[in-house]
Amino acid sequence: MTSRRTALKATLGLAAGLLTGSAVYGYSFERHRIGLTRVVLPVDDLPEALVGLRIALLTDLHRSRMVPRRDIDEAVTLTLAERPDLVVLGGDYVTASDTAYVDDVADALGRLMAPDGVFAVLGNHDGERSITPALERQGISVLRDARTRLALRGEPVDLVGIRYWTKGTDAITSIFRDAGPTTFLLAHDPRRFPQAVALNVPLVLSGHTHGGQVVLPGFGAPAARKFPVVAGTAHDRRTTLFVSRGVGAVYVPVRLNCPPEVAMLTLARR
Repeated sequence: MTSRRTALKATLGLAAGLLTGSAVYGYSFERHRIGLTRVVLPVDDLPEALVGLRIALLTDLHRSRMVPRRDIDEAVTLTLAERPDLVVLGGDYVTASDTAYVDDVADALGRLMAPDGVFAVLGNHDGERSITPALERQGISVLRDARTRLALRGEPVDLVGIRYWTKGTDAITSIFRDAGPTTFLLAHDPRRFPQAVALNVPLVLSGHTHGGQVVLPGFGAPAARKFPVVAGTAHDRRTTLFVSRGVGAVYVPVRLNCPPEVAMLTLARR
């Protein structure tokens, strides 16, 4: 009995030590270890001229006391070094509509540039009346339930951006009315995926999940089980979805088995 108790105490002590060590690592190192994720993204019926088009996706920056300016600057520097054709921003620039950091994050993102432009949508943490003008002052186009037509390598492409709060099928459908066959959707929440599938949208780019932020071995990402895709690529019929793990952190200043990323997406034919 004594040996069993001793063994149990040792096991519990080891488990506690591992958890503590993981938390310290996730707090001190992993949440600041911003990397570049390069993905070849197959898109249904992609025009030949758009094969090889490079899109940078930055999302969920969450500039706050928890996410320092240097992390945002690092993400921007990584993006600029890749020289993407197009930059899209997926929302949640601050946390809980905290206006104290709105101008700061907009200033950091103002360095972004790309031949085909820089476009943004709003996330659930963004105060529409504060973040929108701050981004627009930096030359970033904010798509609030709107569609804009781009000429990418001579091909007409409709870029649609919907806010997190726009969820009704009728409202989303109306934005796509008269859109061309090559349409890309920028939606903060990947739960817009089924609606995009129903509308035959070829490409959806999202964030919001943080990739789970804390991913436990054997359990996955408890905080993100309600999403169709936690991170990475999914396909359904003629629609491709990519979900980025994002840059920042929210609620707890920890990332575990889920490092922050800038996603560099190269389009290919599917």
